[in-house]
Amino acid sequence: KQGDIIFVDEEVCCAVQMGLKASRSTVRYFHHNDTEDLERLLLEQQERDQADPRKASVTRRFLIVEGVYASTGDLCPLPKLVELRARFQLRLFIEESCSFGVLGKTGRGVREHFNVPSKEIDLMCATLENAIGSFGGFCCGTSFVVDHQRLSGLGYCFSASLPPLQASVSMWAIDHLTNHPEILVTLRRNCLLMHEKLKGVPQLRLGGDDVSAIKHLYVAGERPRDVCDRLLDQLVQKAWEEGVVLTRSRYLEPPEHLTREPSIRIAVCAALTEQDIDHACSVIGQAAQAIL
Repeated sequence: KQGDIIFVDEEVCCAVQMGLKASRSTVRYFHHNDTEDLERLLLEQQERDQADPRKASVTRRFLIVEGVYASTGDLCPLPKLVELRARFQLRLFIEESCSFGVLGKTGRGVREHFNVPSKEIDLMCATLENAIGSFGGFCCGTSFVVDHQRLSGLGYCFSASLPPLQASVSMWAIDHLTNHPEILVTLRRNCLLMHEKLKGVPQLRLGGDDVSAIKHLYVAGERPRDVCDRLLDQLVQKAWEEGVVLTRSRYLEPPEHLTREPSIRIAVCAALTEQDIDHACSVIGQAAQAIL
């Protein structure tokens, strides 16, 4: 709410940015995955708090990040963020739409991936549209935090609840993921294989962590933005002609906080076979060589 201070990674998705605007809080963006820049902002805020302790006593401080950033494919440096959370008494919120059902031994997300205790995370939220194949979303946290969110969130006050059918579908999908951990093993293998093969395309620069299911392909080298846009569109068309469907990353500008670099976004899934990945990467490499 108004009067709160929120520290946010500059690469958070548009949905988080809209929530920040709706909160009317003071928002301070730090450089993407740069914990030193975040620490600098926190120290500056600490100095302001010491100068006005009365105001500081009623000011709440939040830290908001994504488990895996949809716009980059990078994992957040959660262990260091947890350390800063404790040091500066922050409330840590993690948006895990691209990491829930992907990372961790049982798919519980970036917290499980880094083996961070759940008590260190104040609130985790994610959509059900990605790994679960349903729609809507959910949040996890302490009973106090979740009850407050349930009663005060815009989705509860001004929208309909998730239909029972979709709630059942979501619960079944989560149970299926829990009972078949081999799906996650296959997914991780596919992510690593896709990452390794895409790194071998010299005309493109690969973005994202190797274990992330989100990969971004950028034009290598320094070229004007409009040129990169045109070349990537041509690459997508060339791949389409060879039977491989790619999609460009699209963003809502100017509502987005940053102007994103043009890229092709790839989402890896467990259903892909090694032959599928080999074929797709081969077509991408040939198209890049022909166009770039």
